[in-house]
Amino acid sequence: MAYASISKPSLHFNTKLYTGTGSENAITGVGFQPDLTWIKNRDTTDWHRLQDAVRGATKEIYSNAGSAEYTQAQSLKSFNTDGFTLGTLDGVNTSSEDYTSWNWKAGNSAGSSNSDGSITSTVSANTASGFSIVKYTGTASNATVGHGLGVAPKVVLIKDLGGTENWAMYHSSVGATKVMRLNSDIAAFTASNRWNSTAPTSSVFNIGTAAENNTSGENYIAYCFAEKKGFSKFGKYVGNGNADGTFIYCGFKPAYVFTKSMDTSSHWNCFDNKRSPINVVNDYQKLNEATAEDTNVSDIQFDFLSNGLKLRGNNDEYNGSSENYIYMCFAAEPLVANVGQSIPATAE
Repeated sequence: MAYASISKPSLHFNTKLYTGTGSENAITGVGFQPDLTWIKNRDTTDWHRLQDAVRGATKEIYSNAGSAEYTQAQSLKSFNTDGFTLGTLDGVNTSSEDYTSWNWKAGNSAGSSNSDGSITSTVSANTASGFSIVKYTGTASNATVGHGLGVAPKVVLIKDLGGTENWAMYHSSVGATKVMRLNSDIAAFTASNRWNSTAPTSSVFNIGTAAENNTSGENYIAYCFAEKKGFSKFGKYVGNGNADGTFIYCGFKPAYVFTKSMDTSSHWNCFDNKRSPINVVNDYQKLNEATAEDTNVSDIQFDFLSNGLKLRGNNDEYNGSSENYIYMCFAAEPLVANVGQSIPATAE
């Protein structure tokens, strides 16, 4: 039985759906002050927009492109105690169009100096949920960067802010000698100069000499995720090519998951419990493309169960026979919360 120190996961991660108004729009109901908000228009081909409290509101980066950070005054204008305020930008607030926002809580601040690594970083960390936002400046030499989590992260996502380099992703199931690209559908590939062939520790992650994460004088943002029992799970599964697909034990009822093949070209497919509130979960978004949401897809779908994920489709995008896939998953409810409490999760 998996016990969790976080009895209410929605205070640390939450998906919030909203409808655009075309005028300044205060979104409430997130449940906390977000430090990272990722917004996607469900109806059209607007780009994914990621904004965080360390870089500051109005500063966007994009999961579907290698484009540099861009300051957009009418995008997300502020992070608030129960959500965020939007300006009039069509990409986040077109009148009558529907949007998804995925929200994470870090340290509720613009961060503080961290000298654990050879590069001094600025870190906003939530050690309870295992999430930190890290900003640093590259040196072009093998280096370490402090992440502030106190335990080794299993996932590190890095974006060059000033240039058009691809995203670099470390995932523990892929390993430190390979890299994946969030803005591309390509498979994992060997690249020892991304992570210096060294896995993160409880205090730092390692970077090599590649431009994607360590150009001299260039600023970078990193999103670091450590696994927390009953709240988050980051791992690998093997597809079976069958509509009665693989089961993935998480120890909680999922709220959000994305999957990506390690072996072949495929999209980064994201599912959540707000766009698909009951099983089967078959509305999904491609994180590496600006396409509109795909809905009611019969061969790419999950059941969100009380203790994990059950694949219910045979599409190679997420369940090819004998193919290896990575995933990131966050909880809606722990299977059982704090020791001494009995708060069983339910599956619908």
